[in-house]
Amino acid sequence: MKNTIIKSVFALALACSGASCTGNYLEINSNPYEVTEDEMQRKGYAISSYLNAIFGTIISPDVNTTQFTDALLGGTQGGYFADSQNGWKTTISNYNPTNDWTRVFMYSDRIIPVLYSNLMKLNGISEDPIVLSIAKIAKVCAMNRVTDAYGPIPYSEIGISGKIQVPYDTQADVYRQMFDELDEAIEMLTAHSSEAITASTDPVYGGSAEKWCKFANSMKLRLAMRVVYTDFTSSKGRTPRQLAEEAVSNKVGVFTSNGDNAKLPSVAFGKDGNPLRAACLYNQPEGSNTGGDTHAAADIVCYMNGYEDPRRDKYFIKSEWEGIDYVGIRRGIEIPSLNTIGRKYSGVKFENDAETPLYWMNAAEVAFLKAEAKAVFGMNMGPGTAKDFYEEGVRLSFEQWGVTGAAEYLAGTTLPQTYIDPNGGVNSDKNNSLSQLGVAWDDSASKAQMQERIITQKWIANWQLGNEAWADYRRTGFPRRRFETRRPPHALSHRGEDQQCGELRQGRGDAGRQRQYGDPHLVGLQSRRQITAHAV
Repeated sequence: MKNTIIKSVFALALACSGASCTGNYLEINSNPYEVTEDEMQRKGYAISSYLNAIFGTIISPDVNTTQFTDALLGGTQGGYFADSQNGWKTTISNYNPTNDWTRVFMYSDRIIPVLYSNLMKLNGISEDPIVLSIAKIAKVCAMNRVTDAYGPIPYSEIGISGKIQVPYDTQADVYRQMFDELDEAIEMLTAHSSEAITASTDPVYGGSAEKWCKFANSMKLRLAMRVVYTDFTSSKGRTPRQLAEEAVSNKVGVFTSNGDNAKLPSVAFGKDGNPLRAACLYNQPEGSNTGGDTHAAADIVCYMNGYEDPRRDKYFIKSEWEGIDYVGIRRGIEIPSLNTIGRKYSGVKFENDAETPLYWMNAAEVAFLKAEAKAVFGMNMGPGTAKDFYEEGVRLSFEQWGVTGAAEYLAGTTLPQTYIDPNGGVNSDKNNSLSQLGVAWDDSASKAQMQERIITQKWIANWQLGNEAWADYRRTGFPRRRFETRRPPHALSHRGEDQQCGELRQGRGDAGRQRQYGDPHLVGLQSRRQITAHAV
């Protein structure tokens, strides 16, 4: 990690470090890299510029921001990545992070300020229903990552006055507004599904209203499953079941093929290319190709080794340990020297190097969402059984990553590999088994076993979408992970937020004490005991 990260990422936090969170939030954080208004004489160019800036708030093209949000937070807590920089002592993986590590989603000048300032500009120059619907969907996608990290966040009133001094919404209220916004976009895009905006304006779907409508329905399904264990109702009185079934039954529907996948292509990246790749390569030792600050985690490597998963060659760079192709680093350990030992573990592979796209959501995830909805909750997900949806998810993932052998994989009964640390067994976990379930579907399994099997395969298919994996783990307790040396956090908190804005939490009190593992006030994120009671 570069020494300039903290200074560059937290300019906003310093600006708001007085007695309260007052300030001209949007004005202070105007993007210095934008072209000027004088240079934006053509409306189409302005719309393209604003939309692309909004897209960049989902997973930021800024390497420093993405290192925190998707490598050090989502990547590690999702069980995909492990910190390999031995100079770090207070980290999210060690569950003793400083504010500099935990407040990025909320206080980075590359996420909320860029999102809302460009939404305001876009709404000021465009009345195109497709353009405005696309912006709403992207907003929900970006801010869902924020609320799932923190719980209550300022949402409904940000951007109205241009200031950050706005009340925090409960997470239930944030989700209600997000469902409203998705429904508005779905209604509009369904009506205009045969139309498109200028292709060059939209690097994600080339302007297709139909593709964006599928993405909105798929996001609605994702969010509905996030709150499925709660008594949540939308502003229209819809239950999670009704919301999920509405998404699938919509005329346009949800993702069904890899051609529907939501991803940001390399044309939208900065000079460093894919920002997650650049973050993983920070401080890579000379002569090594496995990475620097970040390597593959032992969790996912052990699962995929045990399942003999052919996607390993697409996910991981082979290790430098003699005779061992794939081996990850256990998270939460005392990190060995990167220059001598850390470099030997498997790295994070990016198939097209700097031009590898950033995925937001894929068709395999949608198939697994339908499988869980059908198998565990008995929802109507359209034609097909839970087994059909589960196996379709695996096939779609194999196709996405360009590998063969899905049929053989789906018949597999082997179990995840026990972790043996090649560094003299220092951090081996040889007495703990991750799971007692193989890949092959079993119609006679309990609902809890069906859910474990589905979520485990969904987790593997969602490789690099760490924040989504972290949310699933907190919601379901799957996949089984025993590589942490401490109990993982339920949600993030940081002292600056608690001290400055705690009273805005609508009576919640001290946010740090409230946001503990299993806190029922957080939408959809429950303790394992509660989950099991529902799932069996």
